[in-house]
Amino acid sequence: MSISLADARFLFDRATGLIRRGWLSLRTRGLRASWQRVRAQLRRVPAAQRADLYFPADMPRVPAALPTSDAPLASIVIPVYGQLEHTLCCLRALAGHPPLAPFEVIVVDDGSADDSADVLPAIDGLRYHRRAENGGFIAACNDGAAMARGDYLVFLNNDTVPQPGWLDALLQTFAEHPGAGLVGAQLLYPDGRLQEAGGVVFDDGSGWNYGRNQSSADPRYGYLREVDYASGAAIAIPRTLFGQVGGFDARYAPAYYEDTDLAFAVRAAGKRVLYQPAARVVHDEGATAGTDLAAGAKAYQARNRERFAAHRATELRGQLPAGTLPSPATLHRARRQVLVIDALTPMPDRDSGSLRLVNLMRLLRDEGAHVVFMPANREHAGTYTDTLQSSGIEAWHAPFAKRAPAWLREHGPRFDSVIACRHYVAREFLPLLRKHAPQAQLVFDTVDLHYLRESRAAEIAGDAARARTAQRTRALELDVIARSDLTLVVSEAERALLADDAPAARVEVLSNLHHVAGAGAAFAQRRDLVFVGGFRHPPNVDAVRWFAEAVFPQVRARLPGIAFHCIGGDVPESISALDGREGITIHGHVPDIAPYMDGCRVAVAPLRYGAGVKGKVNLSMAHGQPVVSTSCAVEGMYLHDGHDVLVADDAAAFADAIVRLHEDEALWTTLSRNGLENVARHFSLDAARDTVRRVFFAPRG
Repeated sequence: MSISLADARFLFDRATGLIRRGWLSLRTRGLRASWQRVRAQLRRVPAAQRADLYFPADMPRVPAALPTSDAPLASIVIPVYGQLEHTLCCLRALAGHPPLAPFEVIVVDDGSADDSADVLPAIDGLRYHRRAENGGFIAACNDGAAMARGDYLVFLNNDTVPQPGWLDALLQTFAEHPGAGLVGAQLLYPDGRLQEAGGVVFDDGSGWNYGRNQSSADPRYGYLREVDYASGAAIAIPRTLFGQVGGFDARYAPAYYEDTDLAFAVRAAGKRVLYQPAARVVHDEGATAGTDLAAGAKAYQARNRERFAAHRATELRGQLPAGTLPSPATLHRARRQVLVIDALTPMPDRDSGSLRLVNLMRLLRDEGAHVVFMPANREHAGTYTDTLQSSGIEAWHAPFAKRAPAWLREHGPRFDSVIACRHYVAREFLPLLRKHAPQAQLVFDTVDLHYLRESRAAEIAGDAARARTAQRTRALELDVIARSDLTLVVSEAERALLADDAPAARVEVLSNLHHVAGAGAAFAQRRDLVFVGGFRHPPNVDAVRWFAEAVFPQVRARLPGIAFHCIGGDVPESISALDGREGITIHGHVPDIAPYMDGCRVAVAPLRYGAGVKGKVNLSMAHGQPVVSTSCAVEGMYLHDGHDVLVADDAAAFADAIVRLHEDEALWTTLSRNGLENVARHFSLDAARDTVRRVFFAPRG
């Protein structure tokens, strides 16, 4: 294959540029740090670990129109200087998968010498502005910002291919994190390797593209987090804030370090700079400015590093030392780091234990901790893992998470506390944690006391073998409690039990955690009954069978049109067989439970045995939906019969309570209001805040 003069020149420039950068790294960082960076650069990412990317078709060459809005939420500003083909590819990507949010596109032409001035103004929905003379990236972006009408400015390089959903993910970050001031996208190379997962700034003003040449699926780079800066190739910032900090600083004209300095200005204004991995953008790095630091526009990078270092000298004193290879341990060095281990990745729409754990991790995050989650099975749980990462939790999974001994050997030293959930998980991990994380406080989260639940099940069934199993579980669970630094239970009743069974243990109550949804629909707009609970939990199977066979027929006899909706995943045959029985619908797992919380008039919790605090009761009350319950189901929940719940334990009394509550608007309204107050007082995130601060943030003696 022949090679052209242009090809040869490109290869020569690339090679000499690498040599210059390598020599500079040796001088400034030393041999060890430089070699670590070379290894990271040269590491091959397997095809299976590279991102699956979207690229628009080459034809038609020019998009006929962009689906933009005259009342945009976001103004996408694209500075261009030649490179028309790159610009058109970027615009085709926007047209092919337009954001859901209303947007406008402003292309600022910085004096292109190609056909840009003829082609781009003809695209319907595009706002085109041509500068009188070439002024560089900073001038073009600031001009575009001055023209913008949206609440948010989104700066996008013309050599990018934004992936479907990118802009909505950026904007959603501002909605979910009110302190956010600037949000950067995940940048990818066209071959699917990671280009940047946020930027790191060292104490000498030099920068590092975190995750460069790695897999975008690697958990180290897959979670939302605060960053030193985000590359200006794809960032979003409120328009008013951009104006408040003075836009891109002209001291860095024509380009380079303006995005880094903007991030520092945003922090100085009291806002956070975040990296959002769900906003993915392909960036053909160097397509417009090249890669050689000694020639062309890139030469300004070295000059502007010195200007930046002088301008931000005070802030730079707290940055990582130059030559450090960044890692999660060093990036979060200033925060409490908490590891959470459970058997599986929590699925908060399927069971109350998962909902409690997710809300606990978010509460820890909101209080200032960096939270790391490791499922004992090391599996990626699809959207459940993605959701943890998008909320700022460092969620690990195979193949990146090694087996527990090796993973803890590498990561254990960075944790201040470790939460191990469920006795059978904690029992396995405790020896490893004592060895590899000796500095960490080991917290055993019971979720509920398993031996209490098992002993009650044995008693209901009159099964001596099950009673012996419960005794073995008791011995195992109490052993884990004895070997842990602190134990979490979900109710005062369980703490009282442990005061007798484990008197030397330090025990704290951290109950269910719920967001209070509010009163919801009024009495007259609701009807029917609902039960919510996953069927991997044996007490729920027993409860629904007893209700369907012994209670609901009595209710149906007095309220002939009433229906019973049973919601919960992992439905066994004994429960699915009830579907279609008069008035009964077995829905299985329902992704969106809100219509049943707001539409059904009465929730039932007919549990005959169990332990802990029942999330199904909290969930309904948090939506203003009154509950009829057994005594077991409201144990330790500060509820009182007739005030905020109706309690009955035999079938006839349970049916009477349902009929009375379903038909009595005054009683229903009283229980609805008082149930909401109970959740807010005892089971909201705010109610748990003092316990979390005491357990995880107080100085350890």
